[in-house]
Amino acid sequence: MVEVRRSYTTAEERVIMDAVHDALVVAFRIPASDRTVRYLEHTPERFSCSPDLREPERYTLVTVDCFAGRSLDAKRLLYAEIVDRLAPVGIPADHVTIVLRESEPENWGVRGGRAATDVDLGFALDV
Repeated sequence: MVEVRRSYTTAEERVIMDAVHDALVVAFRIPASDRTVRYLEHTPERFSCSPDLREPERYTLVTVDCFAGRSLDAKRLLYAEIVDRLAPVGIPADHVTIVLRESEPENWGVRGGRAATDVDLGFALDV
């Protein structure tokens, strides 16, 4: 999920959502077709952030729910890719917070209500 504190154009929203998805494809090596990205715009009074930011209206919170198992290097790559890919819409690198929420595959119901451990995901988790 991508949460922002200001309005962007529809084209910019697409760039932001693509930035997160494309970073996951690169860093976690998920298939390009495996796409679920939510975008949520808050009014500034309903989404506080540090008053020390240069442009607080551009503060962006990215939360990634994912299977556990990725290496620290893959996570570092993900963080860098997201920040780099958000720059074209004017989001400063130090205005981005990324939170990974990892859970074991048996805690995900996918493809018709089956445990993710019981299906071929089509990608490796140990990247």
